[in-house]
Amino acid sequence: MRMIALTAVLSMLLPTGAAAQSHLIVVSGLGGQPGYSQTLHEWATGLSAAAQERWGVPEANVTYLAEKVERDPTRIDARSTWENVQAAVRETAARAGPDDVIFIVLMGHGTVGVAGAKLNLPGPDPTAADFDALLDELPTRKVALVNTASASGEFIPALASENRVVITATRSGRERNQTIFARYFVEAYAGDGADVDKDGRVSALEAFNYARREVERLYESENRLLTEHALLEDDGDGEGSREPGPDAGDGRLASRLFLAGAPAAAAAGADADPRLAELYNERRALEEAVADLRARKDEMDPAAYEAELERLLLELAMKTREIRQREEEGGG
Repeated sequence: MRMIALTAVLSMLLPTGAAAQSHLIVVSGLGGQPGYSQTLHEWATGLSAAAQERWGVPEANVTYLAEKVERDPTRIDARSTWENVQAAVRETAARAGPDDVIFIVLMGHGTVGVAGAKLNLPGPDPTAADFDALLDELPTRKVALVNTASASGEFIPALASENRVVITATRSGRERNQTIFARYFVEAYAGDGADVDKDGRVSALEAFNYARREVERLYESENRLLTEHALLEDDGDGEGSREPGPDAGDGRLASRLFLAGAPAAAAAGADADPRLAELYNERRALEEAVADLRARKDEMDPAAYEAELERLLLELAMKTREIRQREEEGGG
């Protein structure tokens, strides 16, 4: 198939509305031991802080639910009961635009019983089926649900669906030991090591791969048997992958979901800085161009594919740098 010129791709895919933004819901369940409860709190607040301070997600778009509000009432919005989780998702959905991304990150302990996989929360424990029903209320929005709890692998077949990225810390309900995947998933967004393509952002795919590798490295360095095998599923077939990628199967959607805020211009109205709004739209169009190219990889000459991919990724990195420079200058 003949390559589609980048200008044509841009003209077809350039959005006309406000730039998409992310919404983050962090749910920290029952910790059990006091020490682990504190660790969960540190991971949860670390992710919330990185989303806002590093990636520009507005404070209003970040919700943190925890076992005990009194642990940190200034940062914890409510107790992490299933009722409050449902309310947080529905309230977020009501605010989110059609192109926005909703990240739901679950932390704590999980179990598997007759009713299936569950997340241990204060009060009734929701099952994977309960989460599936809740996410079904968001049919038009892209969702990344990240279950970092033990025994979380059973969430993949239950939640797999179109426009969903499902990440679990384990590959099955039989991996019941306390997990550390959340530590490195948070680190992927808080640190500098996960941005493999150097475009100035971290995709859900990059965060997953970073966390998976770091978990394996830690177990190996401590000469321990690996007891958690993280999976990612985003093509809707219900089969998670240990090594997803952006070109085919699991990983394609995750490579296009970012924890990022809307540009200041879009948040305040495009009239505030039309050029900044244009830059964000242009970057999103480049992301779509990359996704379109990767979808046609098998139909192309390998050398031509690699050359075009390199060109697009370079343009994407340059566009991100231009956006950051304009933001630092205050626009205008």
